[in-house]
Amino acid sequence: MSTEKLLEIRHLSKTFGKNVVLKDINFSVNKGDVICIIGASGSGKSTLLRCINLLETPTGGEILFHGKDITAGRFDVPAYRAKVGMVFQSFNLFSNMTALKNCMIGTTKVLKQDKNTARQTALNYLEKVGMSPYINAKPRQLSGGQKQRVAIARALAMEPEILLFDEPTSALDPQMVGEVLSVMRTLAKEGLTMIIVTHEMAFARDVSSHVVFMNDGVICEEGTPEQIFINPSRQETKDFLSRFLNG
Repeated sequence: MSTEKLLEIRHLSKTFGKNVVLKDINFSVNKGDVICIIGASGSGKSTLLRCINLLETPTGGEILFHGKDITAGRFDVPAYRAKVGMVFQSFNLFSNMTALKNCMIGTTKVLKQDKNTARQTALNYLEKVGMSPYINAKPRQLSGGQKQRVAIARALAMEPEILLFDEPTSALDPQMVGEVLSVMRTLAKEGLTMIIVTHEMAFARDVSSHVVFMNDGVICEEGTPEQIFINPSRQETKDFLSRFLNG
């Protein structure tokens, strides 16, 4: 693992009205880390990811990217999002565009690549996720698993330093979950830095370098997959995992 620190979260908090969703979150991400965030629904996992990508504005605390606080004013958010990409639960593809065009739009609009370069970049990443045969298909012609693989290719085309995944398999039929997790396993092996909110415990156990267990808006426990899955120290972690591992 590299010790090059890409991202550091310090004392992050988020409230919606009187509802405290995140309180005093602290963790850091080094280059090559695969961090899986686990926890019950409503524990703040997706909100944390949305704060990291500035889709939600944190109420307090700092998010440092290469040492610079992205929550401070005058920060170039589109440039940051090109470096810290996101794959959503519900794909968020443009329904009127082909798979290829979906993967070209960010590189032409944000990275200002010319059409030929953008096309080549898109083709490379669509091939990587096994979607080359479907480059001319519109989202409605694709299965959920195929849409999610296009969404991953679109995020990869921006060549991000970190990729965030917000429950990327939760909208998929069980038989399609495997094809998406398989792509993510490959990316992890290749050293892509990833932060993944997931309910797929076997995947989190096998693929992550670090596991964060969230409960009620706080980080309850974190450590290596061995520490969290085999020898958790907190009762809340044990209770949460026993439901999954016995289920």
